[in-house]
Amino acid sequence: MSKSLNLLMPALGGAAIVLGAAYGLSTRDYRAQEAEMAQTQAETATARAAAAEEKAGAASEAAKTAEARLAEVEAEAKSAVDAATEELEALKTRLAQAEEAARNASSGDAPVKVAADTGPAETPAAPEGGYGIGRAALPEEVAAWNIDVSPDGTGLPVGSGSVEDGERIFSENCAACHGEFAEGAGNWPKLAGGDGSLADEDPLKTVGSYWPYLSTTFDYVHRSMPFGAAQTMSVDDTYAIVAYILYSNYIVEDDFVLSNENFLDVEMPNADGFIVDDRPETEYAKWRVEPCMVDCKPSVEITKRATVLDVTPEETAAKDVAAGGGASSQDEAKVEPVSAETPSAEAPKAEESAKAETASADPELVAAGEKVFGKCKACHEVGAGAKNKTGPELNGVIGRVMGSIDGFKYSKGFQQAHDEGRVWDEAAMAEFMANPKAFMKGTRMSFVGLKKDEDVAALIAYLSTIPE
Repeated sequence: MSKSLNLLMPALGGAAIVLGAAYGLSTRDYRAQEAEMAQTQAETATARAAAAEEKAGAASEAAKTAEARLAEVEAEAKSAVDAATEELEALKTRLAQAEEAARNASSGDAPVKVAADTGPAETPAAPEGGYGIGRAALPEEVAAWNIDVSPDGTGLPVGSGSVEDGERIFSENCAACHGEFAEGAGNWPKLAGGDGSLADEDPLKTVGSYWPYLSTTFDYVHRSMPFGAAQTMSVDDTYAIVAYILYSNYIVEDDFVLSNENFLDVEMPNADGFIVDDRPETEYAKWRVEPCMVDCKPSVEITKRATVLDVTPEETAAKDVAAGGGASSQDEAKVEPVSAETPSAEAPKAEESAKAETASADPELVAAGEKVFGKCKACHEVGAGAKNKTGPELNGVIGRVMGSIDGFKYSKGFQQAHDEGRVWDEAAMAEFMANPKAFMKGTRMSFVGLKKDEDVAALIAYLSTIPE
């Protein structure tokens, strides 16, 4: 037993030595790896710290730059405010001096010398590159706004337009408010008529009766019309509309073509009706006195009240006219009678024949014709006290010689028809009502005509019952 133990002990000791050596070697390798990893982490941390320090330096420089720029902007703003304040004070001083001078002038005291206007205070120079606000306008942008036309023709664009084209364009774009003949619809402005009315108690101021320069008409139409769609008209369409307005005021004939070349040749009837405004020299001194503040009335009483209140056009009026309601102008055509040759001897016979044809009319047809005449009332009157409006009065028109109403200015076509002794018989009236422009070339009547034969027959029956 003891011999066996003696043999086992040395073996165990040797194994222990081997195991101890192996453990020591493995521990040494692990420590070396740990040391290497620690060194790597330390190097990474050092690099990150260096990068962070570099960023901090850059941020510090940016902050310094921003702080310097802020100081510059504050200084510039302060300088601008100081300059504006100085200019405002100078203006206040000049205003006070001007007011004192005006008071002295009205009271006869010695005048006070007003400081000369030296212009606005010098604006501080902008920093290099400007303030960074806005930009210079482009040439095409300036041209788009620079469309005004002066009385001497400056600014007038190249183009042309005829009365014939203008009548159509005006009807499509302007008649809803201004009437088919520029006579005005409802309370919308009248563009034609008023000739010789400027001295009346209630003058009618239109393009023909009041405006001294044709350039005003062109400029306004081109800049502001049509209502709600300003500056959508072409140059040629604008010339055409202005030509039609001139024609509606009997300034040009129906074959006239207006252009930039003959624009200044048109003579406006009231071109010499204006004077230089001398009120600053003759009247201002009378107004600029101290108001009377003594012996005032103990009470104020209303002595009169307005009776005409419908002076502002309503949008619905234009819509009604556009829908076919017609205008309601009450203006009379104040024109010179047309000189014409005496109708031929056959005219009285034709008149009598036409009247005989319409001596008896169906009462129901006449009643229907009276309703159809509602489409004509905007321009024509019948009955007792009937007067010329945009069109002539129609009392006794059936059987009457064409173009024979005194005081109404007819177109060239009707003047010629009058000279030839042509009569309004039923056949002629029916043809005219169906298509006025085809019947009489150059007629100012823009009504397109009655489409139904029964309406034509009814209207003729109604007119045949209206005596002269």
